[in-house]
Amino acid sequence: MKQIKLGVFEFATPKPTWAHPRATSHRYGELDYWIEYAQKMDAAGFDFLLFADGYGFTTVDGKLSDAAVKQGFAGSDAMLMIPALAHATRDLGFVVTYPTGRDHPIQTARRFAALDQLTHGRIAWNIVTGAAQDSVASLFGDAVMVPHDERYRRAREYVDLALKYWEGCWEDGAVVEDRESGMHADPAKLHRVEHEGTFYRSSGYLSVAPTPQRTPLLFQAGTSPAGKAFAAEYAECVLVQAMSAEQVTEAVADIRARADAAGRDPARIKIVVGITVNVAPTREEALRLRSDYEALTSDEDVATVYKHRTGIDLLGLDPDQPLTQVPAELLKTELGQTNVDRFLPRDGESGPTVREILVELKNPGFGMAGDPADIADRIEELIDRTDLDGVLIRPVFGLQEVDAFAEFVMPELRRRGRLPQFPLEAASLRERMLEAGPRISDDHMGAPFRVETAAAGH
Repeated sequence: MKQIKLGVFEFATPKPTWAHPRATSHRYGELDYWIEYAQKMDAAGFDFLLFADGYGFTTVDGKLSDAAVKQGFAGSDAMLMIPALAHATRDLGFVVTYPTGRDHPIQTARRFAALDQLTHGRIAWNIVTGAAQDSVASLFGDAVMVPHDERYRRAREYVDLALKYWEGCWEDGAVVEDRESGMHADPAKLHRVEHEGTFYRSSGYLSVAPTPQRTPLLFQAGTSPAGKAFAAEYAECVLVQAMSAEQVTEAVADIRARADAAGRDPARIKIVVGITVNVAPTREEALRLRSDYEALTSDEDVATVYKHRTGIDLLGLDPDQPLTQVPAELLKTELGQTNVDRFLPRDGESGPTVREILVELKNPGFGMAGDPADIADRIEELIDRTDLDGVLIRPVFGLQEVDAFAEFVMPELRRRGRLPQFPLEAASLRERMLEAGPRISDDHMGAPFRVETAAAGH
């Protein structure tokens, strides 16, 4: 029986539901709120808290969306909170979303090495090539937006260079801390990284000593063809997006097959999908909670965000026809290709109608409402049917849903043997998620960059 990995997907921003009496996301800028959030997750036994983040903002026809501003445009930099959250918790992992291509890889390598050090190995990098690329391009003064697949080509070199610094600069045992001799580190066990690539050049040393994981646990969320190819080579945990169990099954099988072709153990990659959960002691109460949420979000709200992410105006289409009514050349977007591909037909099916797409966008992930047994049944069925490894809860109101899941669903999953028993042993996030050692595996793309002995050169 497969045990289930559990994470929570959050933004350090107000959610569209922020004004609802049950909502807590209006406290997004309060460190005490996030400490409370992380401590409750840690006590309940969740595996990780993932923060989505980015520089982009919602635009329509090049202008800032009024609807997006009214819903909640402001935000905070979640990465800056992580040391405080880690200090307040014992086992919970933290996944930070950070884009490739907006700074130099050595900056990312240094930041995440420091986070791995300060969290005692409980950090992960959710690698993104960037959402909202049109607004990001203008924000950074770019003349043109880098095409979608080109961003993934650049991301490979970006991550490779970060891996060279994490894995190839310091030997094990380089830090000696010999008080008698006054030697903190052995110069013979440090190695200069030299990189002359297509997009980046670098020569030097990582100034952060080896950390518990060295390389942070690597997440990746893109499920476009380019995204899945990247995930198969680099990701250790993958977040998939889909509308049905059949689509999830297909995505999971595709990623595992690609990983196998890349020479990696496909079973070692942990794959999770987003779910929204309304749970209460009775089914009727849970359904009322779901209705409360559905009443708060309009077609116009989600269509505005979708147009920004893809360039496709759903409200200008026939609501009873699938997305294939859009000319084929417009379905190949340079913005968020995953947000198009997830709604296209597969294996001869017609695909969801625009009306169904709007419903799905208002209910991100697999929507589940019911009593504790109902929710546990749905999660178990989804895991067993698709070969997923876990689920990522996407709270629509905030902390109250995480509290409810911890109170009602997790004891039921634990009773069924789907979650580990307490107390959990403190370990790195990689050990917790992959049930292996704290370092990247020998078949990972970063393994050849390791430096094992001083004989490798200085």
